[in-house]
Amino acid sequence: MKAMLEEEHRTAAGASPLARDVRQAGAICYRRNKNGDLRILLVGSRRNGRWGVPKGHLDPGETTAAAALREAFEEAGVEGSVDPDVFGSFSYRKDSTPHRYSVSVHLLEVSRMTTEFPEKAMRKQKWFPPKIAIRDVAQPGLRTLLQRLR
Repeated sequence: MKAMLEEEHRTAAGASPLARDVRQAGAICYRRNKNGDLRILLVGSRRNGRWGVPKGHLDPGETTAAAALREAFEEAGVEGSVDPDVFGSFSYRKDSTPHRYSVSVHLLEVSRMTTEFPEKAMRKQKWFPPKIAIRDVAQPGLRTLLQRLR
């Protein structure tokens, strides 16, 4: 017991005073192809190109569903119907900051993709079958959420 308490103290003492929990919202953007097969849209990170879903900060007073829809448009030019209920959540850390990011994820059925959107020049995007999307996403917690779609 004493060793456990000492380890907790060391961990807490070693934590950066600047570290904080950051809330985000994200969207699993999906559609069906001509054959009726499910496809998931992934976007590349601006920093390292790793695959993930559109996600980002919440504006003051904004719901996670509204933020997920906004982020999907800004990062991928996606328009559609967002489920107001949170599908799931995951957490991650970026290499460049001490912060922990907690993402509330919503399902977004894509009805249209625009040709112009704010981050078009900064991000790659691609539609994937669920099995490949699960394999290729960077965050393990997101991988777990995508597995629920199969």
